[in-house]
Amino acid sequence: MLFKKYNCYIVVVLLIFISCHSNKKTTTEQKKEIAYKSVQTKYATLLNVAPSEIHNITLYNFIDKWIGVKYKYGGQTQEGVDCSGFVNILYKEVYQKVLPRSSSDIAKQLKSTTKNKLSEGDILVFDIDGKKSSHVGIYLTNNKSVHSSTSKGVIISSLELPYYQKSFSKAGQL
Repeated sequence: MLFKKYNCYIVVVLLIFISCHSNKKTTTEQKKEIAYKSVQTKYATLLNVAPSEIHNITLYNFIDKWIGVKYKYGGQTQEGVDCSGFVNILYKEVYQKVLPRSSSDIAKQLKSTTKNKLSEGDILVFDIDGKKSSHVGIYLTNNKSVHSSTSKGVIISSLELPYYQKSFSKAGQL
């Protein structure tokens, strides 16, 4: 009888342990799902698309960490970053690809695509103030890109703005 009583306690303790353990797992999964949906909704709103069109959460989590970082010529940290530094870090962390360091060297290696065939992750090249291949960014969706602006730091901009329309040079991937 005593043996059965202790077995019953052991079973109860195991059930409680298993129940708590599975709840922790569910809670962790739930937290990941909430974070995923939060980033997805935030960037769907910013880019004016349906949340279902935001697929690469790694990309948008990366952007979320860098948005607002100030511009610094030659910078490659969250203390300050220039356009090619930002694109380099993004490509390394999101796509596991190493790019040349300068905008012009990146531009030389692009396999070009047309403006109407842009896809998420394409590198955009601009000729700013008549300087060939002097600025780079990353295409997101819906004619929007992320880049490090000299005046505003890391931002999302519309390619429909006259400034970007007149300075657009080419786009593509390595």
